[in-house]
Parts: sequence; structure tokens; C-alpha cells
Amino acid sequence: MPEANPPVDNPPVGRAQLAAATRAQFTRPPRSLWNDAWRRFRRHRMAVAGTVVFLGLVLFVTCGPLLARNDPRAIDFSKSMLAPSRAHPMGTDDLGRDMLARVMLGGRISLAVGVASMLIAITLGTLVGALAGFAGGRVDSILMRLTDLFLALPVVPLLLLLIFLFRDALRRAFGPETGIFILIVSVIGLLNWMTVARLVRSSFLALKQKEFVEAAHALGIGEARIMVRHILPNALGPIIVAATLGVGAAIITESVLSFLGLGFPPDTPTWGRLLFDGQNFLDLAPWMVLWPGFLIFLTVLSINYVGDGLRDALDPRSRR
Repeated sequence: MPEANPPVDNPPVGRAQLAAATRAQFTRPPRSLWNDAWRRFRRHRMAVAGTVVFLGLVLFVTCGPLLARNDPRAIDFSKSMLAPSRAHPMGTDDLGRDMLARVMLGGRISLAVGVASMLIAITLGTLVGALAGFAGGRVDSILMRLTDLFLALPVVPLLLLLIFLFRDALRRAFGPETGIFILIVSVIGLLNWMTVARLVRSSFLALKQKEFVEAAHALGIGEARIMVRHILPNALGPIIVAATLGVGAAIITESVLSFLGLGFPPDTPTWGRLLFDGQNFLDLAPWMVLWPGFLIFLTVLSINYVGDGLRDALDPRSRR
């Protein structure tokens, strides 16, 4: 009878690989919401392109005036309404002022209006929405009725009324340029916080039911700290998206006010003011309207694409 082969001890096949996989699992950097959002944002080609265009525009209007050879406020009637050339790449206006220098200076003011007004709207909307969503009950009811009241107001007539009422007083108090800047920024911000408040309220209503909030309550952490340190960071996604899209809307609002002659004074060349100044010379010098109009269109379009990308990155469920 043949002798049976002795049992052979199996070598620890895969033990080294298992150990390596375990080490890799513990040494791999942890994934977070923001890392996942950044990865999804990079896949949104139009959002990336919009970001590049918008950053290019920001550099154009912030660094351009430092490199410009022409004074945006220098008047020279001998160069009135010159076509675009090497000396004046965007031509000149009816007073001989260089359009390139005025477009770059006006872009800084228009972007500053958009960002500043949205900071007011985001701050006020976040405060109202956070209090309504976290407190609930009667506080929630009162704040939401107030929000509905502001949403029901006719925005454009109210905007024009506030400009007429406070324009002269603020000009006397702070000067013509600073006063109208404060007025426009404040009015736009105070009339655009309602959407942010609704978004923040819905986020707080959902987040305050989570386990980490209940654990914070059990540890005796104060409600104010829970709102600021635990819930608000998890509700930043909708706030960022609303702020991004709101900047474009604020730029358009300022442009409309300036185009109607209710915005900045004539010597302050915002993009809307440049459109207002060039409308009477559209047949003789179309570049006076073309360049500011094109930059408003390009800025708002790029901001909207960035907002779409942020919305899809921070809330993948919103994608169709």
C-alpha cells in the first residue's frame, strides 16, 4: 500500500498582502465632504471653465488699472470717439477718455458691489434661517412670515423708491461715490436675503435631528455653540451656492440702476454707467456699449456656471 504523502503546512499565502492592505487603509487620507465636492467640481467642465474665466476677469479689473497707461478720467476732446487701435485697444468715448482704462476701473466697482451686497444678504439670510430652523415653533413661524412678506414686496419699485429717498442724504454724508456705493450695496443686500433664509432653514431643520446634534445636547453644550460649531459648517453648501449665484444677480441689478441713471455719478465708470453713457452714441461709437455689455455678459455667465458646478458638487442629488 503506497505511503500517503505527509500533510504540508500551507505557507501564509496572502498574509503579507493583507497586512499591506491594512496599513494602506489606515494610512490613506480620510475622505471628507469637501474632498468629494472638489473631485465632483473638477469633473464639471463648464464650471471649471467658468472659474478660469471669472478669475481672469478679476485679474483683469484688479491688476489692469495698475498697468494701464491712460488715466480713465482724463478728458481729451481731440481723441473723441476714436475707434479701437493700438494706442486705445477699446477705443475712446465721447470725451476722449480711454475705454480700456474705464472698463477696468468700472469692473472693480461692479464686482465690489456684487460681492459686498451678497455678503449682506448671506449674513442676514443665514441669521434668519438658522434661528428659524433651530428654534422652530413660534420663532420659526414669525421669521418665515417676515420672509414671506419681503418676498411679496415689489422689488423693483421698492428699490427705486429707496434710491430716491436716501441718495441725496448719503451723498452729503459720505461723498457722491462712497454714499451711492453704500446705498446700492445696502439696498441690494437687504432685498435679496430671503432665498438664503429659506435654504438655511431647511438645512437646519434636517440637521438638528442628526445624532451628532443629539450627542452635543447630551454633553451639555450650549445651543448657540451647537448652531455655530456643529450645524452651520454642515449647512455651508447651499449658502455657498446661493452666494455665488447672487453675485451675478447683484451685478445685473447695479448695471440696471446705473443704466437708468440712478446709480453712480457720471465720473464713476461702472459697467452699467458705461452702458448709460454710450447709449446715445450707439450708431457713432458702438464700442462704448459693446465692451461693458460683453464683460457683464461674460462675468454673469461664468458665475452662473461656477454656481451650477458648486450645486452639483455639494449636492449630487440635485443633478438631473
